[in-house]
Amino acid sequence: MHVKMIVNGKEYESEIEPRLLLVHFIRDELGLTGTHWGCDTSNCGTCVLWMDGIPVKSCTVLAAMANGRVIRTVEDLETGGQLDPVQQGFMEMHGLQCGFCTPGMMMTARWLLDHNSNPSETEIREAISGQFCRCTGYENIVRAIRWASEHQDASAESTKVGEVVA
Repeated sequence: MHVKMIVNGKEYESEIEPRLLLVHFIRDELGLTGTHWGCDTSNCGTCVLWMDGIPVKSCTVLAAMANGRVIRTVEDLETGGQLDPVQQGFMEMHGLQCGFCTPGMMMTARWLLDHNSNPSETEIREAISGQFCRCTGYENIVRAIRWASEHQDASAESTKVGEVVA
């Protein structure tokens, strides 16, 4: 099966097996290993990326379903050598330990902050409720997202969805 999609602003085309999961396409075909593969059952959330601007668990999405879509992965958060406030927040507030859940958490956090620039602790916890962290107990992750909320510049909010790089 032939697929064509935009990933992090760049167009990709490939021949794939019809049952190939999007997480494996992103990691194995495109070499974007920031998106982690954890459970294959949509329980852990380590594989969260954006499809057409919406966070999805890529272990339960077929790559064929992404045909013609715009995908954004954690590799796209950093721009021009500048960390996204979410990435900086995870560093500043020690929001990671082993780092396995971090990419999915960051993608979910960026989406939340793009849609609610000043979320409450309850809203942050609700946003990340579909993701597991077995190391941190979530306190520092919540603090990291709160830090990002307080330090993001409104003009630097995510605008890349759909942008194509030549």
